[in-house]
Amino acid sequence: MADDRLIVAMDVPNALVGLKLADELGDAVSFYKIGLGMLTGGGLGLANELKAERGKRIFLDMKLFDIGATVEAAVRGLAQFDLDFLTVHGDPQVVNAAKQGAAGSNTKILAVTILTSLDRGDLDDCLIKDGLIPDLVTERAGRALEAGADGVIASPQEAALIRALPIADDKLIVTPGVRPTGAALGDQKRVATPASAIRDGANHIVVGRPIWQAENPRAAAQAITDELAAL
Repeated sequence: MADDRLIVAMDVPNALVGLKLADELGDAVSFYKIGLGMLTGGGLGLANELKAERGKRIFLDMKLFDIGATVEAAVRGLAQFDLDFLTVHGDPQVVNAAKQGAAGSNTKILAVTILTSLDRGDLDDCLIKDGLIPDLVTERAGRALEAGADGVIASPQEAALIRALPIADDKLIVTPGVRPTGAALGDQKRVATPASAIRDGANHIVVGRPIWQAENPRAAAQAITDELAAL
């Protein structure tokens, strides 16, 4: 049985390529992330196919951000697809609206803290307040959880700090920016290996290119689940 602590990011061009990847991975993977880049390439249809027809778990990574009424309506519409996880930006008012939209469904709302592709220089360019990234991530995570988020998205380098928050004791921590030993970093700047991310408090890790760009994607995924099984 596949280890659902591994979520494979389907950052591929369209749903047809995504289905081909799912065929290659087979029962080695049970959980998939479908992001904004796939939305116009049949992403929602792919999510429904994987969920309803193949029994996979689905993380829809939309990172929603808008006024409360719009976020609530968007989440209510997306929740009908029986998603497992859905992301929104971690601003308390956005989280609160998303939770209202997800009411009555099984969809877990995960709050984005600070994107793993950003460093302090990027935050300065965005006029984000001064402070070390780990401190800002922890503060944003705490506020999102207080607003009702079921969990947070955060770099594996901040997972332990978030897990140490009293309010995070039974909440989900999902970490992108995970790279197997020796893998290229790509556009990620704050990374860790799969095992270290789980040891530091993550419930799930998200891995994309190191799997779907591999010569043998199934073997790449299996190597990661084997690493997790050894913990």
